[in-house]
Amino acid sequence: MRPALEPVVCCAPLGAVSLSDEEADATAELFGALADPARVKIVNAIARAGEPVCACEFNESLGLAQPTVSHHLKKLTEAGLLEREQRGKWAYFSLRRDATEKLAAVADVKRADRT
Repeated sequence: MRPALEPVVCCAPLGAVSLSDEEADATAELFGALADPARVKIVNAIARAGEPVCACEFNESLGLAQPTVSHHLKKLTEAGLLEREQRGKWAYFSLRRDATEKLAAVADVKRADRT
């Protein structure tokens, strides 16, 4: 299993004067994690919930089988966007606040450092 990326540390604003290869790779990985509509819906549902959401909630709402939902949750967790908490037999997911704040900062080209 690949370790989760640390987007808070490794990404730079897209409007920065330049990006290192590492920053570009990490930023692409972060956006790649959101490059699937089901993953965007998962992040949206968790953001709206305001509390950790059981993985079991997504099967019916997304119309996907459990292994597919698990795959998407794993991708989002590996990218550093979600935190996973085991509660007995169920896994609950929440947004990593630092990761979502960094995602917003990366996409904010108006405030990018142009010096």
